[in-house]
Amino acid sequence: MPRIRTIASTIACAGFALLGSSLAAADDDNYMNSVRLGSYSVFYHVHADDVSGPYVPPGVNIHAENLETLYGAYVRSLPYDFQVELAMGWPPLAKTKGVGPAELGSVPYNGQVVSEVRWFAPAILLEYNFLPKSSPLRPYVGVGANYVSFYDRTVTPAGQAAFGGPTRLSLTSSLGPAATVGVDWHIARRWHFYASYSASQVKSDLHADTDGIIRVTRVSFRPQALILAGGFSF
Repeated sequence: MPRIRTIASTIACAGFALLGSSLAAADDDNYMNSVRLGSYSVFYHVHADDVSGPYVPPGVNIHAENLETLYGAYVRSLPYDFQVELAMGWPPLAKTKGVGPAELGSVPYNGQVVSEVRWFAPAILLEYNFLPKSSPLRPYVGVGANYVSFYDRTVTPAGQAAFGGPTRLSLTSSLGPAATVGVDWHIARRWHFYASYSASQVKSDLHADTDGIIRVTRVSFRPQALILAGGFSF
């Protein structure tokens, strides 16, 4: 996604430019709120049961492609170096590829993009910051929960051919634990640069309906995400 990469690069360059202007000030303790914007690179570690149902041979499976999207967050400072973060990515277009037999019947399957879906995935995290607020660099860790809802579910022409005709797709929503570790670089009075790595648990039951013929699988996406972002305190 060139546009997202350009946005993230602009944020990073602006942060480095501000570094020369002034270092963190002690009165930053007065800023209780902050907003963050940057890039959100998602790496899936998918485990799925083999697809089951009528006319499905053994070994038919799926895999989600890694993706990149826009990251945004609101953070509220709490006493004793804690903070709460409400974060989410701009709903991306996630693509799923077929894994297993090279063909289903005479139709190519393995490696083909068989479905596309968008997801809405807010997360809430309670985080603890190490070192005093006056420190230019502050590592932090956090735990919380992640909710995922899937929409705009589409089976591609390649997927419809593999399943035997027009197919409707459904995926159940997911609520699971999430954790993060990161560092806050205080580059100027109100400006910060953040780098973090997070992991969450996302499980969903997938149902594919081809003219009343139902195929199912249970998918554990196990996404991990690298976040690079700029932030402003107020």
